[in-house]
Amino acid sequence: MSKITQVSEDCVNLIKKYEGFRSKPYLCPANVPTIGYGNTFYEDKRKVTLNDPEITEERAVQLLKFTLKAFEQYVDSYCRDDINQHQFDALVDFCYNVGPQNLKTSTLLKKVNLNPIDESIKLEFSKWVKGGGKTLPGLVKRRQSESDLYFKV
Repeated sequence: MSKITQVSEDCVNLIKKYEGFRSKPYLCPANVPTIGYGNTFYEDKRKVTLNDPEITEERAVQLLKFTLKAFEQYVDSYCRDDINQHQFDALVDFCYNVGPQNLKTSTLLKKVNLNPIDESIKLEFSKWVKGGGKTLPGLVKRRQSESDLYFKV
């Protein structure tokens, strides 16, 4: 098996499903200006502002795929080299949502690197469901989807 370093459409579709498309800039739950499918910055590293112009869905997908390159690199550098495509995709989605530092220091990552088929990894995904100290139903669903994708055969 060759080393996986790029996401498949499964990952892109998972992110699109949970981030949702927004053509106009908005404040995300963390109070950060965001556009498209959860993007907080553009290709030139300029931060999204609430005064930015509306974008098309096609442009949002282009921006998402550009942004995912950095998250692919994070997951590639943090994880063992023998994870499969589904595992890689699930971890990139997780990293995109919770941030690279949270993935890097997580028990989830430690377990993946010890034994990527350890069933207890499912429980580790399910621990990341809070926002503002409260369990968020959307995050519960997203973590379940990531876990399902991670263990997909």
